[in-house]
Amino acid sequence: MSQTPATCPHCGEPVDTAVDPGGGEHQSYIEDCAVCCRPMSITAWYDPDANEFVVEASPEV
Repeated sequence: MSQTPATCPHCGEPVDTAVDPGGGEHQSYIEDCAVCCRPMSITAWYDPDANEFVVEASPEV
């Protein structure tokens, strides 16, 4: 099972995050960017048609 990569909404660097397949089909959490250290909201959901998690990163509100 793979995942679609996302990018930091602040600096544009790729987000290196691992989705926990045991965490359910829809997950959301806050994570700091490894490059710019700013917080972002990570949302991941499972796409059964593509057999992968889709990951989005947005600025933490």
